[in-house]
Amino acid sequence: QVQLVESGGGLVQAGGSLTLSCAASGRIFSINTMAWYRQAPGKQRESVARITSGGSTNYADSVKGRFTISRDNAKNTVYLQMNSLKPEDTGVYYCYITPPITWGQGTQVTVSS
Repeated sequence: QVQLVESGGGLVQAGGSLTLSCAASGRIFSINTMAWYRQAPGKQRESVARITSGGSTNYADSVKGRFTISRDNAKNTVYLQMNSLKPEDTGVYYCYITPPITWGQGTQVTVSS
């Protein structure tokens, strides 16, 4: 069984920055993909960024140039550096890994205008 513990969410003004962290623990052998999703109130969960074990990254168009995903394989941890935050970035951010498919509990990010 694998557990994900997220941290780093909070309240920030527009234009500010936050860094999210997600640490995996438990029965981990080799995590391929680590990713961040988010869900705004009244909207579906959407992919924000993902990174493979080889370091390949993919970003949603809405965050390209502002967010950076990275990972520390030795620590089984994935990070999301968020800069130039906008009110529309507000939502619950979820960490995701595979294999095995595991979701974090979510951390709230609120960007005030």
